[in-house]
Amino acid sequence: MSVPQLIALAFAFGYLLGSIPFGLLITRAAGGPDVRSIGSGNIGATNVLRTGNKGLAAATLLCDIFKGTIAVLVAAYFAGHTAALIAGHSAALAAGLGAFLGHLFPVWLKFKGGKGVATYIGLLIGLAWPAALIFIALWLVVAWLSRYSSLAALIASALTPIGLLGLGEPNVAALFFVLTILLWVMHRANISRLLNGQEGKIGAKG
Repeated sequence: MSVPQLIALAFAFGYLLGSIPFGLLITRAAGGPDVRSIGSGNIGATNVLRTGNKGLAAATLLCDIFKGTIAVLVAAYFAGHTAALIAGHSAALAAGLGAFLGHLFPVWLKFKGGKGVATYIGLLIGLAWPAALIFIALWLVVAWLSRYSSLAALIASALTPIGLLGLGEPNVAALFFVLTILLWVMHRANISRLLNGQEGKIGAKG
């Protein structure tokens, strides 16, 4: 198999894994409401928290994180063993992009998915774990001070590509520059509500 074929396969694998709507599946399995009918209508952990069930929100968060991590690690492992180390790294980046797009635009839900924060973190863990620690620290500080999950994600993601460059990861930084733009686009309604003082705070029920 050629390197371009490996990269295309890695992207497809990442997309399929990333498109699993854990927030919807977990709340349904627990007998809860369709998470798309409450709060922001999002399938991510923050909106699952608006059901009032912290356990379901935590489970959603972990699943959405680790589907990103697993996508890049599996792609890097198999591509690296099949071709070469550089192919493994390129495949990991392709799988990461696929997983993020899969979470945002899952084919199973008519391309209406989550906003990508948890999967973004998962990809950071798999590609550059020190940057993931920095992201989480920034998110926690901003969230604690403001009580706005969206604001914390926006600020932490904006600084992530810069941090990756500082860590000597230019290729990963380039990927996360693209992912950050996508994440901000998916948060455009949140940005509008933040500016108007209408954004829901962490823990508020839908």
